[in-house]
Amino acid sequence: MSTPAPKVVVFLHSGDYDRVHQGLAIAAAAVASGRRAEVYLFWWALERFLEGRLDDPDFDPPREDVADRFETRRIPTLRQLLEHVRESGLGTVQGCTGSLGALGAEHLAGEGPIDGWVGWSAILQRTAGVVDRFYL
Repeated sequence: MSTPAPKVVVFLHSGDYDRVHQGLAIAAAAVASGRRAEVYLFWWALERFLEGRLDDPDFDPPREDVADRFETRRIPTLRQLLEHVRESGLGTVQGCTGSLGALGAEHLAGEGPIDGWVGWSAILQRTAGVVDRFYL
């Protein structure tokens, strides 16, 4: 019997499009190779998900040249990467309850593509011993 491949954990703090894209691309690559992936959302990344800003590259400062390349090269959007992760059955997206409160966004807790809500105690338990951790 083979041992399961170790999981990958992605901590997304920044809401910058490029950082969120990189984090979801890491998770998508993990699930595509048969590994479990857990994505944890904090602060500005959580805000982006709650507001549903997952479709159009919005670089700050604006980078029309890069945004145009995304479209012409058909680079997947945040939403497309997220759908791949979630539809695989190997990936989950968890929102941080502390960040939700700090943002004053409790009224949005039912919004956005978030599988569940966790605090740091649960996050530390779930990610204990995970070697492949990415912080963006």
